[in-house]
Amino acid sequence: MPNIKPVSDLRNYNEVLRDIDVGQPVFLTKNGRGRYAILDIHDYEKTQAALKLMAELAQGEASGKQQGWLTADEVEAALGLAHE
Repeated sequence: MPNIKPVSDLRNYNEVLRDIDVGQPVFLTKNGRGRYAILDIHDYEKTQAALKLMAELAQGEASGKQQGWLTADEVEAALGLAHE
């Protein structure tokens, strides 16, 4: 169940911070609508790494579509893993 609090609860921020666990962000509302999310730094870093990976994968896919795909043997050779 999501942990949702009004932004006014930040007046007692220690209580809000106490409610933050890994994988369990606290969502803050302003005027009854979702406005902010407070999350553990580990979760934030994990999310940022996933976004970077997804962007790199999309770039690789676009490159493959434009320039053609490599075979598994070509990839192994490029990485110096070619079988002898």
